[in-house]
Amino acid sequence: MPRFAANLSFLFGEVEFLDRFDAAARAGFEAVEYLFPYAWTPEQLAERLQRHTLTQALFNAPPGDWDTGERGITCLPGREGEFQDSLETAITYAKALDCKNVHIVAGLMPQGADREVCEHVFRDNLRFACQAFAPHGLNVMIEPINQRDMPGFFLRDTRHAIAVIGDVNAANLKLQYDVYHAQISEGDLAVTIKNNLAHIGHVQIANPPDRHEPGEGEIDYGYLFGCLDAWGYGGWIGCEYRPATTTLDSFAWAAPYGIGPKAQE
Repeated sequence: MPRFAANLSFLFGEVEFLDRFDAAARAGFEAVEYLFPYAWTPEQLAERLQRHTLTQALFNAPPGDWDTGERGITCLPGREGEFQDSLETAITYAKALDCKNVHIVAGLMPQGADREVCEHVFRDNLRFACQAFAPHGLNVMIEPINQRDMPGFFLRDTRHAIAVIGDVNAANLKLQYDVYHAQISEGDLAVTIKNNLAHIGHVQIANPPDRHEPGEGEIDYGYLFGCLDAWGYGGWIGCEYRPATTTLDSFAWAAPYGIGPKAQE
């Protein structure tokens, strides 16, 4: 049976962020994820997790200056010291939230930059992150993101991510496989998942073309969930989609898995 995590940055926007933990639990979720925890203290977030008996499945490491358009600094030459310092913040939150998976956001390719230089910086930074995370039992997650939604993002497809994982050669470096981004960038979802399952540490879902819920787009998620079960995937599946209407109304696809308004009855 697939295990789903509610992405609180995308779902339950009808209520304030800290109230989304309760909303997720009442809808039947046993885990949550979100983009960034840093607007709240580790203690605030840990208390919400404990109050509602939720697992923290994933969050992102500090991404640089998100508000000015930065989308990670891992591939950026000259920012290595800042990147290393940011890992201490991520570790503090991961330990407080008992979260094993932290997404290290690759970043946007700087205009005019040498791609080979950025590749070298990216891989060296990941080596450092893996070594820093390992004593704490934490996984470094890397996620390819499509060029339609985020033009210039450095890590673009599964093949590149798998090559990086092979080169860095760290047991705690994993692929964060976002089905939505993968469908837009490369397709061939089931074959790609099966061939790379050993490297996949987390899955996220949304349906192209509009990033809505399963059933509102071009991917047959019932088939993919069956594949993941059959192939023995045991990690969380993060629901990182924008509801077409309201969050609760978006859960028609999830009723067979015990998620939705009826879970509150």
